Amino acid sequence: MRHIAIIGSGPAGYYTAEGAQKQWGEDVQVDIFDRLPVPYGLIRTGVAPDHQSIKGVSRRYEKTALSGNVRFVGNVSIGTDVSIADLRDLYDAVVLATGAPNDRQLGLPGEDLDNLFGSAEFVGWYNGHPQFAELAPDLSGKHAVVIGMGNVALDVARILSKSEEEFAGSDIVGHALDALRGSGIEKITIVARRGAHQVAMTPKELGELAHLSRATPRVDPDDLPDEAEDAILEPGLRKSVAHLRSFAAIPESIHADAQIEIYFDLFASPVAFHGDGKIAELELERTEVVTGRAIGTGETYRIPADLVVTCIGYRTSPIPDVPFDERMGRFANNEGRILTGLYCVGWARRGPSGTIGTNRPDGYSVIEKIAEDMDSGKLGRADKKGRAGIDELAAARELDVVTFRDWKKIEEAETAAARDGSPREKFVDVAAMIKTLR
Repeated sequence: MRHIAIIGSGPAGYYTAEGAQKQWGEDVQVDIFDRLPVPYGLIRTGVAPDHQSIKGVSRRYEKTALSGNVRFVGNVSIGTDVSIADLRDLYDAVVLATGAPNDRQLGLPGEDLDNLFGSAEFVGWYNGHPQFAELAPDLSGKHAVVIGMGNVALDVARILSKSEEEFAGSDIVGHALDALRGSGIEKITIVARRGAHQVAMTPKELGELAHLSRATPRVDPDDLPDEAEDAILEPGLRKSVAHLRSFAAIPESIHADAQIEIYFDLFASPVAFHGDGKIAELELERTEVVTGRAIGTGETYRIPADLVVTCIGYRTSPIPDVPFDERMGRFANNEGRILTGLYCVGWARRGPSGTIGTNRPDGYSVIEKIAEDMDSGKLGRADKKGRAGIDELAAARELDVVTFRDWKKIEEAETAAARDGSPREKFVDVAAMIKTLR
């Protein structure tokens, strides 16, 4: 029997477990660890609450989770409750699928001002992540700024601009909905260092901005290149640019009637944040794109900013005794191999790139490497205790382990507590989750 431990129960973790089943059938036992009592990682706390169809991928992971040789080991913190050394002693292979849960920093003056957040914490707040439930952003001001030109920036802008009725069917948590209900935001500025031809936003997400009931998107036509230049773009980017062109063509009368304006400030790079204890202004520098890179022109200006959310990427959390690449913000690895018997997958391996589906070939690939290392004799000692060993260790340390069937009870309670039209009302406190079980 092969014994595999996977740290992290998001897409990368479950695709890796699925790959192990494909590789060895019933001749493998997989334990999937998570520090939270609930599975699915960013599917639960990262994907926008109004994108329920994307969250539906969790049904595939549930099929894997309920199979006899895969087990969810929730409410266990690796590095605190259990060490990597413990796991390497017990399992043939340990796979880090911890994602990249920490915000990258811009490193600019004033970044510590109040009401300035990274997207991991702000998205975690409206998605009910227990770590960020107490964030309490102040939404009373008129001007919000979102820094970044990817889909996360779009998610944040869209959530800030939706009406309460437009959240029907979503699983946005109650405390966020209450705060948004009293929001005073009238303008959301999306700041991007480069231009339309360099956006990382996908067409579907951009297109959603055109259908908001009380908000309208605005693009300065002078920021767009000649339309003939769009012909060289790959099809997806060409569609995204077409959306930006359509935003630039929206009549002024429509903007005048909108309660909220979403303005794309292209060719603008943050320089500093200003305010007396709390963010009040963002200083920007005009840029130009030279061979794909944003180069500052020296021209600076300021815009009002009562709330700022930076959406500029993520970093993996270091774990004691695991080599870490500080520059890249991920585990130091060679195509998924870290040390003998220790591997990484997903964002923990490659950084925050790709889609949810990208993690499937990534997970299968790391299992192939584990199989190669087993076949070569590098792994597979007969004394590995695997699941039985971790159960002994958990009992000795009095760990309150949450199983997948326990999670299903938590899910039932969330479903029962849902407001009308919502699929669930998430618990935002770990103790409340455990209390529901015990």
